[in-house]
Amino acid sequence: MSAPGGSQVRKMRLSSFVRKVLLEVPSPTEQDWPQDDEKDFAFKDSEQELESLPQPYRMINKMVNLLFDQAWEVIMKRDALREAEHSRVQPTIYLPLVESKLNKMPNCMAVSQDYVFIGGAKGFSIYNLYDAKRLYIWEKLKVDVTSIWAADLGSEILIAPVDETGIARLFYFCKDGLFLIKAINEVDDISKQTTCLKTEISHGGDFAAFLLQGAGDIWLDVYRLPKESWLKEVEHPQLAINPKKKVRQLQLNTPDSVTSDNLEMDINICFRGDIKLSLPVHIMKIKPPKPVTGTTFKSPLEVFAKIEDCYGLGSGQNHFIKDTQWEQQEAIFKALFKKYLDGECGEEQLSMATFHFLLPGRVTTMPADVKSPSGVACVLGIHWTGNHNFFLYSLNRTLKDKADPEGVWPCAAPIAVSQLSCCCSYRFPLGVVALPKGCSCQSVHFLKYYLVHQGQNVYPEGPLKSHMKCVVLCTDSSVHLVTARGTQEPTVSVLVERPVKYLDEAICAVAPVPALPGMVLTFSRNGSVQLMDVAKPQIICAFAPPRTYHLAVPWTPMFVVSLHRPCFLLRGDHPDEIESDDAKDIQNSIFCFNLEAYPLLENICNLCTVPQADMTDSMAFAQVLPLEKRCESFLQERFQKLEKKVKEQEHWARLRRNSLLLQRETSRK
Repeated sequence: MSAPGGSQVRKMRLSSFVRKVLLEVPSPTEQDWPQDDEKDFAFKDSEQELESLPQPYRMINKMVNLLFDQAWEVIMKRDALREAEHSRVQPTIYLPLVESKLNKMPNCMAVSQDYVFIGGAKGFSIYNLYDAKRLYIWEKLKVDVTSIWAADLGSEILIAPVDETGIARLFYFCKDGLFLIKAINEVDDISKQTTCLKTEISHGGDFAAFLLQGAGDIWLDVYRLPKESWLKEVEHPQLAINPKKKVRQLQLNTPDSVTSDNLEMDINICFRGDIKLSLPVHIMKIKPPKPVTGTTFKSPLEVFAKIEDCYGLGSGQNHFIKDTQWEQQEAIFKALFKKYLDGECGEEQLSMATFHFLLPGRVTTMPADVKSPSGVACVLGIHWTGNHNFFLYSLNRTLKDKADPEGVWPCAAPIAVSQLSCCCSYRFPLGVVALPKGCSCQSVHFLKYYLVHQGQNVYPEGPLKSHMKCVVLCTDSSVHLVTARGTQEPTVSVLVERPVKYLDEAICAVAPVPALPGMVLTFSRNGSVQLMDVAKPQIICAFAPPRTYHLAVPWTPMFVVSLHRPCFLLRGDHPDEIESDDAKDIQNSIFCFNLEAYPLLENICNLCTVPQADMTDSMAFAQVLPLEKRCESFLQERFQKLEKKVKEQEHWARLRRNSLLLQRETSRK
């Protein structure tokens, strides 16, 4: 966008050579003249000479040129990304084998045994895990179910849905019958209504805890569940019959439930509202710990007298630090770390609780007269938002007992995330690891400890309580593997780096697959679902819904992984129907991916356990054997070496004796 310079008079018709270097006065001696080099001259066409444009056209010219340059850079980057995408090895993508079509938007789901529980509008539904047939639908609410939990009780299942108003209910699913046990926090006066924020059921279903909020306060209610009484009351219903209610068989009387799939429902399942089961027993109410302030004690003896049997020692509540000392330490801290504290938000976070039911362990001290059955939770562990302590409460108590912690695990910093391993009982510090700089923990997922046997991940027979592997998902979408074994130093390895080029491949969720040793599912922001082998690490395969479906909210996918079956379920939405304003027009599906049916995973599912005999024979597996087996193997090995040494000595002694006899016979002759 420049104009040819000069008028017709000044314009030169002939091309000329222009010297690149500056002109100099030649020396009078010809010998001193510089030798002309063709590189010192440049060919320049005088007709192509350009003059600078006047303003504002010169500025417009620069802007247009800059725009073209930036557009060209974007084109080159996209071409490079496209070429790199084509050169990348794409994993094998498997489609779901079973599809459950829903007429209403599913909000949550849980899986237990061979059943799937899907919460949605006005209630929840029960589906068969393998053939996707709906077995029963319970829709007696005026609001939607937003979250649901399911616990395996053996041959029965305990269901805990929570609706939009925050009311939690307990259901007992047994022998093709559904029984409502209790609405935990439902009250007649709506002004006193509380909201259930979180629910947790212990392994085996002996206890349940509900985090409730109301009237500006928050607390945890813990219940003991009389599951033995429930089983007797279901087997002998005449003992628990409520004459005011009648049995209501399953009826398909709503237009939304009449589909080709729903016509195959099992009509033998019924809601037994006439049977009243025993109510859960409220045993404990736990409130957040009070903020640590200046002491009210007048002497150290009063502090020690406050602590009974060392219970609560380490919580920081009973101390002899005065208010002036707190203020001095706070002023020193703010002065030292002022540059780090200036950017922090001054708003106080809502106090939330993370809690776990723990089995009898080696570290937690229990009263001598208390004997907890094997496999039954005995301790409740809990930590609150912004608190440094992990509190341990004994479950062998009644509501009349004072709710003080029996143990406290203090930490140097506020606890951000906690997770429970599959053994639920060891509770011994196996190691302390630090994540790379700039990585903050988002979630922790324990893996059942596995070994690599003949190039394949396998589970050893029997539990390994002193060995641990867990996957850590960080806030920058990087994934790390933490390994700890007994007294050895724990290690941290990177499974997935923080995305730099492909930002849409950032991992937003991770889920272990218990049926496959060393395998985890990763969910990315672009909607991709991949199966990763953390031992190698590498992607084994990928999963995706049919082309007409996709994940509506890929950064928060709705999925559930079976704990005992090699399968997982994923919600898919039709893109054309998501934009529909009419809820009746929305068609959603729950897809079931059965990992045993895919060729790449068939052998892994079938051969996932190594016998203990192979572990004993292989020296590579010696470190994971129980102490008794390791001692036995060590003694056997020493005995075999000693026996071999004795036989060798006897052999050499025999040869030496024969040699002496031969020498004597030779000397006689």
